[in-house]
Amino acid sequence: MTPDLTIGVVGPHDLVERVMLMGHAAAPLPCRLVAAAYRDEQEAPDKVTRLGPGVDACLFASPVPYDLARRSGVLTMPATYVQLGGAALVAALAKAALDPRIEPQRVSIDVVSRADVEEAYTDLGIPASDVHSRDEPGATGTIAAYHERLNRQGATTGALTCLPAVADRLQTAGVPVIRIRPTSAAVRSALHTAALLGAHHRLEESQLTVVLVEVPTLREPVRRAAPRYWRDELRLSLHRLLVQEANRINATVWPIDDHSYLVTATRGSITTATDGFRVLPFASRIRDELGLAVEVGVGMGRTAHDAEAHARAALARTQAGKQAQGFAVDREGRALIPAPRMPPTGAGTLKPKGVEVLARLAAKLEGGDTVVDAEGAGKMLGVTPRTARRLLRTLVDEGLAWPLPPNRTPQPGRPRQLYRLIVEKLGPR
Repeated sequence: MTPDLTIGVVGPHDLVERVMLMGHAAAPLPCRLVAAAYRDEQEAPDKVTRLGPGVDACLFASPVPYDLARRSGVLTMPATYVQLGGAALVAALAKAALDPRIEPQRVSIDVVSRADVEEAYTDLGIPASDVHSRDEPGATGTIAAYHERLNRQGATTGALTCLPAVADRLQTAGVPVIRIRPTSAAVRSALHTAALLGAHHRLEESQLTVVLVEVPTLREPVRRAAPRYWRDELRLSLHRLLVQEANRINATVWPIDDHSYLVTATRGSITTATDGFRVLPFASRIRDELGLAVEVGVGMGRTAHDAEAHARAALARTQAGKQAQGFAVDREGRALIPAPRMPPTGAGTLKPKGVEVLARLAAKLEGGDTVVDAEGAGKMLGVTPRTARRLLRTLVDEGLAWPLPPNRTPQPGRPRQLYRLIVEKLGPR
C-alpha cells in the first residue's frame, strides 16, 4: 500500500489552522498535513527548511511566502500557493463597500496581479482607474509603507492587503484596511493542486532507474606475469563495495560479466547518490578504496528494458569521452543535467611521497608484474622489509596500491602479504 502523501502548509496561523481543520478530506488523494505557521512572511524559508525532505509538496498562503522560499533556494519539492484573486478579491471589495471610511474605487491593493484587479472591477462594474496595485514582492515594512504613503497623500481611502502583518501595521498607523482572505474554494483548489504535485513528484522519484558500471581494468586482457587470482579477488571486492553502496540507497546489484555490473534503483535514490546527477555514482568510493577507474551510464525508462537501453546509451557516451553531455538519460531518451568530469587521477592529484615510491618501484618491475611483497619491495628500494612494509601501507592509504590476500605457505611464520601496485596512476610512461 502506498503511504499517504505529506503536504507542508506554510502560512499565517489563521490560514494554517483553517487548512488543518479542512483536513486531508479536501485533497483528491490520501495525505497528511503538516503545519508550518509563521508570524511574518520573511520566516517562510526557515519554515520550509524545518519541514525537511520528508515533505512531498508545500502549500503556501500566498505568492509572497512562496516567492521568498523560492528565491532563498530552499524549495527542493514541488510547491504551490493559494490564489487570492477572483472570488477572494471580490469578497474583500464587498467588505470595503460596507466600511463607510473606504471607497472601493479609491484603494490600494497588494500581492494580487493588476490583471486580476482589472478583471474583478470589470465584473463588478466599478472603474479601476483610481485603484493602485502592487504585486511585486517585498518586506512587510516596505509594503505597509506603500499603502500608508498613498493614504497620507489622499490618493486612496484605504488598503486591501493579503498579508496579516501588513494589516496589523496599517491598523496601528490608522489606515483603514481590509484583509483579502482566500475563499474555502480557493483553499480546496490549492490543496488539490499540492496533492497532485506531490503525487507526481513521488511517481517521478520512484521511476525505475538502471546504472551500468564497467571496469576497464577488468576488461583488459590478462597479463601472463600477473597472478591469476588477483582479478578474481578484485571482482569480489568490487562486488562487495557495490552491494554496500546499493544497500545504502535500497538498490540491487547484479554482475553481468567479468567486467561490468548492473544496479537497479529508483530515480530518487540515484538523485541523492549523484548530488542531482552532478557526480558519477559509486565512482569516487571505488577509486578511493580500490584504485580503479570506472565507466558509468544511468538510464531511466517505463520498463526495465527501456531503462537498461538508456543506460547503455549513456555508458556509450561516457566511453566516447562525451561525459560533459550527461552520464544519465531520462525515460524519453534525453540527457539529464550535465555532469562535471571526475577529478583527474594522474600524478598531479596524488601525494608526492607516495608517487615517488610508486615510481621507483615501477621502474624496477620486470615483465609487467605489478604484485610485490615487503621483502621484494625492500630490495628494489634498498630498505629493510620493515620499512618497505610501512611504505607499502602508505601506498594503500593513498590509493596507489591494493592489498591482496596473504600468500599462505606450509612453512611456519607470518603469511606473505602481497600488494598490487596501481602503476596506471602514474599516467603514460
